[in-house]
Amino acid sequence: MSDKQQAITEDQRRRAALLWDYHQMHHRLRPVDVAIGLGSHDLGVAAHSAELYRAGLFPTLVFTGGNSPTTAKVFPRGEAVHYREHATTLGVPAESILLEPNAGNTGQNITLSREVLAAAGITPTTVLLVSKPYMERRSFATARKLWPDVEILCASEPLEFDDYVKSIGDEKLVLDMLVGDLQRVIEYPKLGFAIEQKVPEDVRGAYESLIHDGFTSRLIAT
Repeated sequence: MSDKQQAITEDQRRRAALLWDYHQMHHRLRPVDVAIGLGSHDLGVAAHSAELYRAGLFPTLVFTGGNSPTTAKVFPRGEAVHYREHATTLGVPAESILLEPNAGNTGQNITLSREVLAAAGITPTTVLLVSKPYMERRSFATARKLWPDVEILCASEPLEFDDYVKSIGDEKLVLDMLVGDLQRVIEYPKLGFAIEQKVPEDVRGAYESLIHDGFTSRLIAT
């Protein structure tokens, strides 16, 4: 463990697991018109998108995302480009993938993907968003705000909290990200970026106590 990483207590881990579960929408999946794989540092999004494509859940897949400070070194050609490359190695035909290589945030992921689909002559009524597990709720709330006339479903790799932490390799960073995304779920509706989502009292309490404990590196100024 590096000096920058702090030991995580069992109680903090329990509170983080409450946030983890809340962030996931637990949608029952069914066939949809298109799927959108939201770019990030997590190549598992591309892998899970490919798995769902092979399962026959959609005929067209959009990968969206440019670069950010956290992904530039990992995906130097851009998140969407690397996602597409990975998905094709997993059996998704290149002709089934549309590319949106410019988005720098979730709102742009939705808006620019919609433009790419329109340019391809596709006007979906059902859309599946594939994201990191802890980003499902925020992506859902954003899409419902920006694209209210389509039905939105969400999916992510079916990982338990502990397994995701192991895959990332930095437990404090994961807790920071869980806290940061919940702050955005709470604050973004006030800014017009997303629809409002009810936050249960136990989840809000866990969130506030984790902030008190210093899991704050992914918070935005409010």
